[in-house]
Amino acid sequence: MPYFLIVALQIICGYHVYKTRNHYYWFFAIIFLPAIGCIIYIITQMINKRDVNVVQKEITTIINPTKKVKDLEKQLAFSDTFQNKIDLADAYLEISDYNNAATHYRNALEGFHKHDFYTISQLVKCLFNQEDYDGLVQLVTPIVNKQEFKKSPTQFLYGLSLEQLGDTEKAEEHLTAINTRYSFYKERLQLAQFYILHNKTEDAKKLLETLYTETQNMTNMNRKKYRHTITEINKLYTEQVKH
Repeated sequence: MPYFLIVALQIICGYHVYKTRNHYYWFFAIIFLPAIGCIIYIITQMINKRDVNVVQKEITTIINPTKKVKDLEKQLAFSDTFQNKIDLADAYLEISDYNNAATHYRNALEGFHKHDFYTISQLVKCLFNQEDYDGLVQLVTPIVNKQEFKKSPTQFLYGLSLEQLGDTEKAEEHLTAINTRYSFYKERLQLAQFYILHNKTEDAKKLLETLYTETQNMTNMNRKKYRHTITEINKLYTEQVKH
């Protein structure tokens, strides 16, 4: 590590020790173990401890995904609030337990919160994954004219459900609503597949050409984020447009 950088770190850490009136032995660590002492001090004393706690919780969730559910079940048992129901339902959805997630979302929709759009949208995800297309359409029909519904992933899942139920004309109306440039790549890929399945070849080609062009101009961050979707777009583009 360059000398001037070590000195700068020592000054910053030393000032932090003085300002926060931290234990004096940190001065010795910073002076006599310059690089290592500063790094240890920054990690243990200067980084926001709330951020560290968040990271620790995320790691625990990855290692033991059911722990979060169990903790939130206890929280709900202690305090039966709307937010606690949603938090528990979200946790179930994260681990793909759609049955339990749907149950808690339905419970949350009772009473004053029966029109809560977030809860309905989350329940829609559960019903779609459960292949309960009738239930999904029945749930969504009362909110199709709401502003939040328009151009939302919920509208797209509604369209896919209508397709499964055989109403392709109405399905297309809702699926195309989300066809906005430089966004919703996964959904627009599904729309292209919808066009192909229903013999709308020219519509499929036009959409795939647009998607292919957009993927060529993506930032590196988006390329990583949509890596799998880009691969599928390129594959379908080659099959349908360049063959």
